[in-house]
Amino acid sequence: MGVYTKTGDKGQTSLYTGERVDKDALRVDTYGALDEAGSALAMARAFATKETVREKIVLLQKKLSLLMADIASLGQEPMVTFDDAAMLEKDIDEIEAHLPKLTHFLVPGDTQAGAMLDFARTTVRRAERRFYALSREAVLHKEDQVFLNRLSDYCFMLMRLEEAKD
Repeated sequence: MGVYTKTGDKGQTSLYTGERVDKDALRVDTYGALDEAGSALAMARAFATKETVREKIVLLQKKLSLLMADIASLGQEPMVTFDDAAMLEKDIDEIEAHLPKLTHFLVPGDTQAGAMLDFARTTVRRAERRFYALSREAVLHKEDQVFLNRLSDYCFMLMRLEEAKD
């Protein structure tokens, strides 16, 4: 199969389940914002100077793919679990324990990777807003909602970890 299929030439795309929807549908916009966050994470990983940050980002990229598949699915069992959100919480707590206490707002951008992680954070926040709008018209998985709510916090903590002075 080639890269182009010509099936979207009339303004529609296929969901994970094969259902055809308009390309500007709220569901497509929601997982599209997460796709953008994934690209920001890829750039952050390419620029990251700390191996532990790169390792955490690649795991996050894999989970993000599952989250996008969940949102692009209709009526299927979720691929993202509450355990995935708990894993983010545990990692956030561990990272925070090794960083100085926050006493003021941060200005990201001390490193390229930190700037990209902050961009990923804001893109995830947009995806979360789209997710909540979509939840008013479609049944979505609670697991995805919880994971998505933790995801921007996780990007923030990865930014802090990357930009921390060793």
